[in-house]
Amino acid sequence: MEYIADFMSKDLLHIIELDGIIHDKRASLQKDRIREQDLIQADFKVIRFTDEEVLTNIHSVARKIEITIDEISKTTPLILRQRGT
Repeated sequence: MEYIADFMSKDLLHIIELDGIIHDKRASLQKDRIREQDLIQADFKVIRFTDEEVLTNIHSVARKIEITIDEISKTTPLILRQRGT
């Protein structure tokens, strides 16, 4: 499986996707859903934001990213957290 992601943390298995205007088209939406399911099956956590969200509500976007990272870190085994990964 090969995908291009807007942001990926390999250590956290976390992907952030920024969906621009092209993602509003039906064919793109279907591809996004399939891709997201593939990534979830590979144990990645995927969160999505629209261009509009990032441009008009960056604080909410940042908070959602922080919450997601906190959730991931709580499920990461302690030995990995102690190593800082």
